[in-house]
Amino acid sequence: MRAICPQATLMLAGDVMTGRGIDQILAHPGDPTLFESHVRSALDYVALAERAHGPIPRRVPFDYIWGDGLSEIARHRPDLTFINLETAITARGSPAPKGINYRMHPGNVGVLTAAGISAVSLANNHVLDWGRDGFNDTLDALRAAGIGAAGGGCDLDAASGPLEIAGQGPGRRLIFGIGCRDSGIPSDWAAKPARPGIYLLSTLSRAEAARVAGSVRARKRSDDIVIASIHWGGNWGFEVPAAQRTFAHALIDEGMVDVVHGHSSHHPKAIEIYRGKLILYGCGDLINDYEGIVGDARFRSDLVLMYFASVSHADGTLQSLEMVPFRVHRFRLQRASRQEADWLAVTLRRDAGIVGAGIVVTPEATLRLERT
Repeated sequence: MRAICPQATLMLAGDVMTGRGIDQILAHPGDPTLFESHVRSALDYVALAERAHGPIPRRVPFDYIWGDGLSEIARHRPDLTFINLETAITARGSPAPKGINYRMHPGNVGVLTAAGISAVSLANNHVLDWGRDGFNDTLDALRAAGIGAAGGGCDLDAASGPLEIAGQGPGRRLIFGIGCRDSGIPSDWAAKPARPGIYLLSTLSRAEAARVAGSVRARKRSDDIVIASIHWGGNWGFEVPAAQRTFAHALIDEGMVDVVHGHSSHHPKAIEIYRGKLILYGCGDLINDYEGIVGDARFRSDLVLMYFASVSHADGTLQSLEMVPFRVHRFRLQRASRQEADWLAVTLRRDAGIVGAGIVVTPEATLRLERT
């Protein structure tokens, strides 16, 4: 009889922004004051969403924003539930002079535990929006909630080293969080030997790839699954720069990385299966307060995805990938319709590009990757 290869199921998602308008509808809303050029109160973002789709309740329970996503997480029973957290968790600090600053009151951290989030990446362009005081509060809040953090820490060693999470089966999950300057991260947010911050790369050079790969090789055991979570590139557009492809391939070739988890784009981007390993070049947003803001219809940023990937413990290869589509409605995830799932599938095939696989839409209106 053929042996069954142990697998881990990973729930991966892109940017989760629980500040600003989202924070205002939760149980413990913080100070709504904003310092944006045209908007001075976070409540204005709630009003925009209500203008588009109707009243949004206030002081909602922590599970409210996840909506239908909770049943999908329960159905897949992932070993790891991992997102890019694009929000500082703090009620203090000074706004960074960058125009847009996100923060959520620490009393609302339960919005993350309500969805069973086990780990987050902090290597992005919003986690230090409220300075290092706000960043330290974020680290403290996540630690108190039992949520692991990758890509950010109290010094360079903590930020650049992997987050280690024990698996339900064999091996560990090792997560390396990496931020790139081209996503808009200020250079002075980089962690230093004696300064808190994030693990920040100035370029996607071969030398940087070799450095990250060496760190992975030094820590990976035979049955570990390694995720490189990278915040890179701009917010809009389907094109994948050659430097990103080269960097992702090098991490797999040289560093034995099993999953490259890319984010920063506000919409889903290309997927590649390279040497049997999964590369998500841009997962798109999952949670934000952009509802009601008029955008480019080509991207349908109101349609978002949860990615459920099954990965082999034996060699880190992708066994299956199911992408569950949702529509953001009144700051809540609603299961997308069959027509919306079809639109996403067509867009991913035509504009985003799938390398090494194809996409089919199941009768349940989910997207499934199939090898070509």
